Amino acid sequence: MKSKICGIDEAGRGSLAGPLVVAGCVLKREFDELADSKELSAKERERIFAKLQNSSKYLVVYFDNVLIDELGLSECLRRSLECIKRYFDGYELLFDGNTNYKTGIKTMIKADAKIPAVSAASIIAKVSRDRLMSAYDKIYPGYGYAKHKGYGTNAHIQAIVKLGQSPLSRQSFKLKPKQGSLF
Repeated sequence: MKSKICGIDEAGRGSLAGPLVVAGCVLKREFDELADSKELSAKERERIFAKLQNSSKYLVVYFDNVLIDELGLSECLRRSLECIKRYFDGYELLFDGNTNYKTGIKTMIKADAKIPAVSAASIIAKVSRDRLMSAYDKIYPGYGYAKHKGYGTNAHIQAIVKLGQSPLSRQSFKLKPKQGSLF
């Protein structure tokens, strides 16, 4: 199977800390076990990611929290999509969601659960980001990044209250009123 579809998905859009990670993936063969990364356990994602490394062509784009704060999340997504578009020139591009950030890339809501190449991209983005956040956990102990990966869990919010912001904290992220103002 040689696919002409490049699936694209992101991880980290809604986190309080860490990077935005966007992956584009073209599958070289069929995979029965693909699913939206959110439906798989961390162990299953790692197992599938190992297979994808040799059975797909992919690109992972990272925007750190400093660039997210400087440029805005939408601009970081747009630039990521443009980078993937250039890398996968000649392929049909499909991004999970309903906004293409003025890139001309086709979008589909829930594509990560419907289209294998997008499912693969979701796994690649999620595993890549999770590995990085686990590494950051060793650099910034006490925040629990290995567990919550920078998302706004109670444990993460309590760590910020106790320790203050880490260098990975997004200054541009606004908490809901009931969560209070941490930044």
